[in-house]
Amino acid sequence: MRAFVLERYGKNLALTLADVPAPELRDDEVLVEVHAAGVNQLDSKIREGEFKLILPYRLPLVLGHDVAGVVVKVGPRVRQFKLGDEVYARVDDFRIGTFAEFVPVKEDSLALKPEGLTMEEAASIPLVALTAWQTLVEKANLKKGQKVFIQSGSGGVGTFAIQLAKHLGATVATTTSTTNVALVKSLGADIVIDYKTQDFEDVLRDYDVVLNSQDRKALEKSLHVVKGGGKLISISGPPDPEFGKESGAPGFVKLIMRLLSSGIRRRAKRRGVGFSFLFMKASGSQLREITRLFDVGAIRPVVDRVFPFESTNEAMAYVEAGRAKGKVVVKIK
Repeated sequence: MRAFVLERYGKNLALTLADVPAPELRDDEVLVEVHAAGVNQLDSKIREGEFKLILPYRLPLVLGHDVAGVVVKVGPRVRQFKLGDEVYARVDDFRIGTFAEFVPVKEDSLALKPEGLTMEEAASIPLVALTAWQTLVEKANLKKGQKVFIQSGSGGVGTFAIQLAKHLGATVATTTSTTNVALVKSLGADIVIDYKTQDFEDVLRDYDVVLNSQDRKALEKSLHVVKGGGKLISISGPPDPEFGKESGAPGFVKLIMRLLSSGIRRRAKRRGVGFSFLFMKASGSQLREITRLFDVGAIRPVVDRVFPFESTNEAMAYVEAGRAKGKVVVKIK
């Protein structure tokens, strides 16, 4: 099969389009013929070696975390899916590889594709939707009437998180550039801060939840936005000790995580704020909940551009530039 392969770690390295053996299928997996694959910042960070300690992949490696496609083979222990099913997923860590013609996906990580969406739209959803769900529903337990600040509202996670938070009944503040103000308002944002002319720290106060997706400077500023008893949840680091336990990382890596987050955890504790780090996990059951939101029209996909399979490197470069409105997708079939 054709696939885009990472042969060595490095910044701005191009992936190589190559013919590689079709992946072996495990008993609890289905083989998906990939119709479309979402492109994420995570792909670039893995390519650059940023997660080598947390995710020690063996090279060469096929990148890609989001998939929408059709089931062409099922393992003997699979019960929920059959040949011909249209499905989507965020594939599991250490089983990534959606920049390819076929990818194996664990049954527990898979869900039927929302009927009203195209393959390209469906491929744009899993990673960002699960990130927003696990942040706002699982970790934050966001309630009707609460206030949530979602950074970078026009990005992949932001466009979904704004809609999810509004569906949950929260008041939503976000940041974006001047050109994207109308977009985030159309998704439901109540308060929009143009980061080119305003500093969110000067505008926002007493928020129940902050979803941090930016750098350490933004994380520090976010502490002044959260009220006592509120929650500051970061998807961009630094990793905390709880994540170290969940990841099963070696002892020295857990120690590094503890040290990296010690400062922000200490300052959050002094302000009575709960700090936590989220590295989202694949989940078919949560994707089924998310599918229902699309089926009833509560949330819509936001796709910026669709690239042909041969232009996967260009798609990654476009995402890295940081100007995408919503998601970028590669069309494979």
